[in-house]
Amino acid sequence: MFSLRTADLRKLNSLTKYPSIPTHHRLDPKNGGLVEEPAVFTGTVLGTEKVDGTNGRVVLLPDGMWLIGSREDLLTASGDVIHNPALGIVDALRPVAEGAAGERDAITVLYLEVYGGKQLPAWRRYGSGEPALRLFDMVTIGPDLLTWDLAKISAWRQDGGQPFVGEPALREAARAVGVELTPRLFEIDGGGLPADIAGMRAFMESYRVTRVATSGEPGANEGIVLRTPDRAVITKARFQDYDRTLKRRAAGK
Repeated sequence: MFSLRTADLRKLNSLTKYPSIPTHHRLDPKNGGLVEEPAVFTGTVLGTEKVDGTNGRVVLLPDGMWLIGSREDLLTASGDVIHNPALGIVDALRPVAEGAAGERDAITVLYLEVYGGKQLPAWRRYGSGEPALRLFDMVTIGPDLLTWDLAKISAWRQDGGQPFVGEPALREAARAVGVELTPRLFEIDGGGLPADIAGMRAFMESYRVTRVATSGEPGANEGIVLRTPDRAVITKARFQDYDRTLKRRAAGK
């Protein structure tokens, strides 16, 4: 039977880390610019706002215990008296963890964007410094994977092994924990996405302003996340990547 008190926390941390999302147009590793090689989407594409904050995770365990982590590190667990205060993640996510905790068959991980707090660089885009959060992904993992060695877990995660839930289950999870999803911007056929870099940047402009400001004049968001409803394919399109690439092209001319 699973118990947090006897679990290998290094393995649990690796098992539940959020993977890197590839860019929609491939990045050139030599100069960091985009190249004219877009990801191919067939069928429906869901576009969601890429909120400019920091990734946090709530790890709900089979024994009813929970953990809260940043993208890279575990920051606290249920019962801890002292926690790591990094970027305000624990303070923002503790109510979610406490409200969702309970015995379950598998490890459930909620991935949330924590944004708007004054500890974060882009906080002014979202209001006057009030921290807020949005759910953007979820995965359910069998605890038996903790029997694997650390290298195998890492390779499994990096190869896309984590079984993320699709859109219907994610919406249901958001309702269950009382947290809104990152804004759903559009739903189109994959053939409607511009194939070229300049065309994609022009397409993105309609979604430039954030939809999750907590007060004041909304600022710019970070970009768009593109995903199929079953999350089999997912990419990110960041304004800074497209702007930097097009600026280099203009300077080269």
